Amino acid sequence: MNTSEFNSFIVILIYGSLVLLSLLKLANPLKVNKKANFWFGVFLFLWSTFWMDEVLFLITGSVIEFHSLFLIRSIQYLTPIFFYLSVLFYTNPSFRFKITDFKFLLLPAAFLACLVLVRLGYKNPFESLAIILILVQALFYTGLSYIIIRKHQRKIQQFSSNTEGIDLNWLEYIILVLFAVNIIYVIYNLFYDPKSLNFFINTVFLLVIYCVGYYSLKEKEIYPLEEKQREELISINEDSDSEDVKRKLISDEELLKIKSQLEMIMNTQKPYLDSELNLIKLAEMLSVSTHHLSYVINTGFGKNFFQYINEFRVEYAKKLLKETDSKLSILGVAYESGFNSKTSFNTTFKKLTGQTPSEFKK
Repeated sequence: MNTSEFNSFIVILIYGSLVLLSLLKLANPLKVNKKANFWFGVFLFLWSTFWMDEVLFLITGSVIEFHSLFLIRSIQYLTPIFFYLSVLFYTNPSFRFKITDFKFLLLPAAFLACLVLVRLGYKNPFESLAIILILVQALFYTGLSYIIIRKHQRKIQQFSSNTEGIDLNWLEYIILVLFAVNIIYVIYNLFYDPKSLNFFINTVFLLVIYCVGYYSLKEKEIYPLEEKQREELISINEDSDSEDVKRKLISDEELLKIKSQLEMIMNTQKPYLDSELNLIKLAEMLSVSTHHLSYVINTGFGKNFFQYINEFRVEYAKKLLKETDSKLSILGVAYESGFNSKTSFNTTFKKLTGQTPSEFKK
């Protein structure tokens, strides 16, 4: 099998994988992150159409100018927007469209106008402008999605003690890879023969698609299903040192009272040993609101919820590691201390102690 045949095989795999993954996300058999998975499924289907002309050529044996079709090009232009919408709903399942969200249609409207003018015979400069708009839209929504994911990663540390599986790291890495690939592709289009890069680009895309499939299908429900609890957590500010957090929610006396109760519960009941502990559970134990508890941890201890809980876990793990007669493995110590994976245990332990658990044990 030569390079050309192998590239054709990869193209078929890419198209088939994207269509199958799109159907799986739209069907959503696990019934998690419903709105986000719907938009992500539509994004995957639109993404698959970029290879449809090559697939049709392999089937029919003749060149079909699929991308030249007016309607298809218009719909394909919306691909980055659908990706952005899926990120919005992953990070905020209560998001609702408002009139101001019509701004999402400004770039597509400009692109559509360029396509109409090109079809009417005004190729210069509108054909070049259409290409620029494609690049601008892709970069804009990819960058915006990346910023939202980074904010989400800070926000979940305000209410979750174990962020692995809900931090959307896989989407962040995919954005960075696609961004790098697109930059390479644009440079080659400008200065070299883009066909020479097809095999490399398609291989990278195939690997990215398999990663998308693996991580997106195992993505857990990020926020509680109960609407009231979900709204409470979403409304918590992601930055513990922000002006919203600095503003007094309760009196100093009440803060000290809740702080004292919290310290007593942490030392006597050890709720941090529960790997599923979150702000809601801890607030219920103290009979206070999640907002007040978050404020006490942020202001009274100068930490977010994730940092506060995991410091207790690391201290408990250090005691277990010091026990010379203990038969627990490193993974066993991690689970006993409230961590839900060896990776999160190693990362958090090293961040707080400067050593890995194995190094500390030695």
